[in-house]
Amino acid sequence: MSDTLYLSLWYPNLRLEALPDKLTAVLGAFAAYGGEEKVYAATVWPVNWSEAPVFQRVYGRMGAAPGVSPGVEPQLAVAEALELLHDDYAYEFQMGWNLWELESGGAGEDARATAGQEAGATSLKTGVIGRWARGPRLVRVTGYGPLFEEGAYEQDGHIRIDFGSDTPFLEEEADLGQVGARHVEENVRQLVELANGVEKASGATARLLWSELGESLAQRLAARLGMRN
Repeated sequence: MSDTLYLSLWYPNLRLEALPDKLTAVLGAFAAYGGEEKVYAATVWPVNWSEAPVFQRVYGRMGAAPGVSPGVEPQLAVAEALELLHDDYAYEFQMGWNLWELESGGAGEDARATAGQEAGATSLKTGVIGRWARGPRLVRVTGYGPLFEEGAYEQDGHIRIDFGSDTPFLEEEADLGQVGARHVEENVRQLVELANGVEKASGATARLLWSELGESLAQRLAARLGMRN
């Protein structure tokens, strides 16, 4: 069963005025680890998640056209959203992050994936059934004011990255062969490198990779790849 995957980052004695620099550093690090360079949406939430946003801006859609990098530079997106700097606000930014994913109907994917591997490495999801393709998926990077959701940062981190479903790191419904296992391992390696990269770039002193259901990704991955051997 798929789960939602998060990375939480904490900073010692973080002042609210320093949050923009931390967010800019985290967003800017994505490009070095399979992410897109620009932010394509920003939302500001007051008080808690049940309230209506006080600010929302869509800068562009990821993968809008070949050769086009839609969106806006992280520094500009952060500056605009955090102009409304309040200790009970949360600041959410959306970006694209490229991973290998298996199109639906992946039974016996190895033969098809081997035949189309080079094409899949550079294309977005094309809807071709039963092969691996590398393309952008939505990630959300959220910076928390200290009073948002009554101090949600203590559990979720001063900055939290929401990767969405953990399926690309496990593909538990697929019959992994050599090609599939290689792509899953590449996704996991990219995840680890990104976690290290954003921690270093932003000066975080603590981080936690966790799932909504509380299951260990490392244990599930070891069991998953162990079943293939």
